Amino acid sequence: MRRVRSVLPALPVVAVVVLLGLPVTPGRAATPADAASALAVLCALVHAVWQRAPLTRTAAVVFGLPVVGIAVAAAGALTTGDAVAGLARYLQVFVLVPIAVVLLVRDRQGARLVLWSLVGLALWQGGIGVRQYLTETGASYQGADIRAVGTFGPSDVMGMATVVSLGVVAAVGLALGTKARRQRILATVCAPVLLLPLALSFSRGAWIATALTCGALLLLAGVRRAAKVFAAVAAVCVVLVGGLGLGASALQERLTSITQVTDAPDQSVVDRYTMWAAAGDMWSGHPVTGVGLKAFPAHRDGHASLALSSGSETGGAGQAYRRQPLLSPHNMYLLILSEQGLLGLLTVAGSWLALLLYALRRLRRTVRARDCALPACGLLLWQLVNFLYADIGGPATILTGICLGLAAWWALAARDGAPAAEAGPR
Repeated sequence: MRRVRSVLPALPVVAVVVLLGLPVTPGRAATPADAASALAVLCALVHAVWQRAPLTRTAAVVFGLPVVGIAVAAAGALTTGDAVAGLARYLQVFVLVPIAVVLLVRDRQGARLVLWSLVGLALWQGGIGVRQYLTETGASYQGADIRAVGTFGPSDVMGMATVVSLGVVAAVGLALGTKARRQRILATVCAPVLLLPLALSFSRGAWIATALTCGALLLLAGVRRAAKVFAAVAAVCVVLVGGLGLGASALQERLTSITQVTDAPDQSVVDRYTMWAAAGDMWSGHPVTGVGLKAFPAHRDGHASLALSSGSETGGAGQAYRRQPLLSPHNMYLLILSEQGLLGLLTVAGSWLALLLYALRRLRRTVRARDCALPACGLLLWQLVNFLYADIGGPATILTGICLGLAAWWALAARDGAPAAEAGPR
């Protein structure tokens, strides 16, 4: 009964994750997961008032910082609609949902439930993605409908890649941190299984972020263990790609394109670096507060070179062909810098850095709760690395708030003078 009571408050957070498994309606701004996140925020507010369990002072400062930069950027938006929409989205992802996770996840039982829900969602979306590749019913890629996108569709090709990557990181963290044999075996099986749909997503940014994050987690768990796992993962990749020939030519082309910046890069690489340069040019003209929330598309053409294409081509996975406009620089740090200026970068990205430092410091000092600490730190690190190649947008964005919340729960939450992560049952 005690275990049931400890995980009940975390169920609204789990509901957000579960609802991301539903098919996404094209062109729809809000999703059932967004509605569930609003319910989770409401439950957190009721819980904080009823239980008299507010945020710690440090957590209040860390999550209060982004509000300053976001509010100032919203005041400089081009239209009232942009200001309201941008303010709502940024506060939802970077402030309200993380705070809800901190307040609703009471102990390690609740944290493990959320982590395993991420792994379960990754298996579900990954399974759909592999089926799409095998049956050629995925998103269009190089003239064939083979790109794995799960239920997110071709208009959000990063959705499944994000979900599966977070599932890999959560599984690796659970496998390395837990002492429970059954949980360790299950997590160890799930992690390599998820590598296949991650590869078939053809998402270079997700590959890089996942590889770096899992490598960091392995090193945090021990150098000797890291060497063994690296060798095992390399063997699995050789078997899947080399021996079985699963997408070998397409994967090789995609991997090669990562380093092709000046030597015949593909158009997607040209577009990305062109938009990065445009974002930097916007910031140079408005260095302190930026051009305003959601104003990047309006200023893009005035700062981008002629090398930028008119948009990306999407199709397949049950949707018709269309050209999707390029409305962001696909780099969260540059998006913040261009739209919110130095003030936004220092307050928003500064809060993420503070959260990472607090989480790693507590991880270094504790010998307990590593089954929750390692994946919580890993999820935050993955987000920070992935933000070099992506920004917010699409239904899976809500998982960013959950990842920040889990990291904050581990790093900043406290109960009765002790860290919540260490106060919970073993």
